Amino acid sequence: MDQIVRDALAKWPNVPACTGWLLLDRRGQWRMRDDACQAAGGIGDVIRHDALKRFIARNYEADASGRWFFQNGPQRVFVDLAYTPHVVRLHRGGAAHEGDTPRLVDECGNPFAPAAGWFDDQGNVLFSGTGTNGAATPPTIALLHDHDLALFAECLDADLPPDATAHATPDAAVSVSPDGATMPRAVAWGGGRSLPFAPIPAAEIAKRFGFVQRPDL
Repeated sequence: MDQIVRDALAKWPNVPACTGWLLLDRRGQWRMRDDACQAAGGIGDVIRHDALKRFIARNYEADASGRWFFQNGPQRVFVDLAYTPHVVRLHRGGAAHEGDTPRLVDECGNPFAPAAGWFDDQGNVLFSGTGTNGAATPPTIALLHDHDLALFAECLDADLPPDATAHATPDAAVSVSPDGATMPRAVAWGGGRSLPFAPIPAAEIAKRFGFVQRPDL
């Protein structure tokens, strides 16, 4: 959290919070929702101002109830989530020492360290793990940006180590995609590491990972 935000909180500690004005969509875009948009049930206009997006990203956190918010100076702006509290982009390699190792970056531009992967019943790919936004971030879940599904398919085609399924989660005994195709229970993730994958119903995501998609005051 920015120091200027901490200072504002200390100076004005009782500013009422608000809901409905800010939304994170399925492609990791911040969207502003005015009164008319909220009344119409729209998702809002994409915020394109780079400095504002960076400010939101630096001050984006969750409270103890699993409600994600943007601390806008002294005011807490709770965020509506189109699906998950994070959306990640997938990259392969980068620095010379990384080789072809997959890596994830969240909507705030921070690395996302995956502990497991998931296929939901709507054809989405998700990762549970820990973000690194400079704060003590609890384990959470992120949706893979749909533009990166083809790149993810290349990861699926990678040769898996002999013990690739050894550390799969207990509920990964059967991993089936929405079209009925059997999916691997683990994906090679570089450095000899395999990432376990399992199916999960989309309707269970929020409860399982402890977040609120539509926060109320």
